[in-house]
Amino acid sequence: MIRIAGINIPDDKRIEISLTYVFGLGRSTSRKILSDLGIDPNTRTKDITEADAKKLRDKIEKDYSVEGELRHTVKMNIRRLVEIGCYRGLRHSKGLPVRGQRTKTNNRTVRGNKRLTAGSGKISVSKT
Repeated sequence: MIRIAGINIPDDKRIEISLTYVFGLGRSTSRKILSDLGIDPNTRTKDITEADAKKLRDKIEKDYSVEGELRHTVKMNIRRLVEIGCYRGLRHSKGLPVRGQRTKTNNRTVRGNKRLTAGSGKISVSKT
């Protein structure tokens, strides 16, 4: 099992897909890394030689911001937006959609599945 940036990547998947388990690496980035190193993207992770695994580790650690470092950067960017009080920062702090999505409908997951229509939360009264 290959360990890259603190993540154990799965053995039975293609290396192109396995690299996407690392936060910050997507399909296009993994394709680019593999083409730069001359590794076939269709190779299974368990079939990668130790030398190729070392080249992968070194390339990713040297050229890309991944996992903890990237998460910290994103967190700091959001904190900066909240501190300066801009619109995006206010949306982050309120837990609402930030990128212009509509909120009248279609954001129940963000708002916590609130149902604010007239009869939605009403307790039915049986006639006796």
